[in-house]
Amino acid sequence: MLVGGAGETWDVARVTAAVDVLGARLAGSRVLAVLADNSPAWVVADLAAQQAGVVHLPLPAFFSDAQMAHALSQSAADSLLTDQPERIGRLDLGFCLLGEWQGLTWMRRVTPAVELPPGTAKISFTSGSTGAPKGVCLSAEGLHDTALAVRDRLHDLPLTRHLCVLPLALLLENVAGVYAPLLRGMPVHLPPLAELGWAGRQGFDPAALNAAADRVQPASVILVPELLKAWTAFLRQSGGRPPASLVFAAVGGARVAAELLTQARAAGIPAYQGYGLTEAGSVTCLNRPGDDGDGVGRPLGHARVVADARELYVETRAFLGYAGQPAPPPAAFPTGDLGDIDNRGHVHLAGRRKNLLITSFGRNISPEWPEALLLGDPRILQAVVVGDGKPAPVALLVTMPGLATAQVDALLAAVNAQLPDYARLAGWQAVPPFTPVNGLATGNGRPVRERIIDHHAAAIAAIYANKETPHVLL
Repeated sequence: MLVGGAGETWDVARVTAAVDVLGARLAGSRVLAVLADNSPAWVVADLAAQQAGVVHLPLPAFFSDAQMAHALSQSAADSLLTDQPERIGRLDLGFCLLGEWQGLTWMRRVTPAVELPPGTAKISFTSGSTGAPKGVCLSAEGLHDTALAVRDRLHDLPLTRHLCVLPLALLLENVAGVYAPLLRGMPVHLPPLAELGWAGRQGFDPAALNAAADRVQPASVILVPELLKAWTAFLRQSGGRPPASLVFAAVGGARVAAELLTQARAAGIPAYQGYGLTEAGSVTCLNRPGDDGDGVGRPLGHARVVADARELYVETRAFLGYAGQPAPPPAAFPTGDLGDIDNRGHVHLAGRRKNLLITSFGRNISPEWPEALLLGDPRILQAVVVGDGKPAPVALLVTMPGLATAQVDALLAAVNAQLPDYARLAGWQAVPPFTPVNGLATGNGRPVRERIIDHHAAAIAAIYANKETPHVLL
């Protein structure tokens, strides 16, 4: 069952009928793009595309117009459903209005097909390290494997209903927050994102998320670390508690500081860290009550995870290749994540291979190491450590409003006390938040380092150049 805004209920019969109607309308389409807010209609469009054998292209609303145009062009999408027709029109890609379906505008265009890997059911464009997002082509079988594996990992937990907090265009919510609960027979609640606290350039309002959780009384949610941190801070400041119905809050999409999990649980949020990547069909590893640890959890049943020369490799049936790159991927995909697997079978991350900083003294530093210590303090909302080729690393920090310079200096001194000499932070600079809207974070809230470094190049240079600034510690 799907539940939309204002409690609008879609039972199995209504969903099935709507899937059949839309599937018939998709006859002759190759790729259906969907740019729309969370709703039951979004899920129906996704299911109808699968049933009709049409490739589904979810479009994140936080993409820039250039990224949106790139995704539509790379996939050669010829059908489109959207609640933002004016935006699509501005892209000038030849889409014409055809009518309306379930409150969404139906658009079509004539465009030459592009070669996609055989069996592609979904293309998930990731806002990674470059301005042009990469289209990951995924199989329906692989996505189904992931959903079944999530369901099976949590089979004995008393999960009664799921609240979708993340945009459905993110594969994490699409697979683990819709497919897995539906396979279990759980109702899935899909209120508009604004009701959950998403406010575009204004950031995120955790009070709205808390109110939505009180109203829906979910047993499960999926959060990215930024939302977990905001909700935890709200509960600590307000003295409130999440609804007693909440049994499991999965946290993924970016590295989660151990201190944040501790703080969230103390505030009443049953937060458990997971790990995955788009190429693997989203969730790959997951902690859970009774099988928890300080890593990202044990691999799910559908995935083979190995560590080779400290880099993690993942093998699933989901990844077929990239749009525009017909070469098939290797069976075991190199994730670029450094890590190891302990004797319990739990995976532990140690940073990104490409993120390694090599100081001018020749010492290797994984920036995620000091970042995790910084993010363990609730007053630090986001942190990016830089300094490749420099004598020592420095930090770009997004802090809680009103945090004084002296307080940040003291915080960094405490962090440095936990680091060896070569990894200690030489300075810091406060910067505005990194968000998907400004292009400095992915949809999962993970900072995009290359863009951040380029965007704040002058600030980084100033930290190293001005030895008199209070933000230089050494």
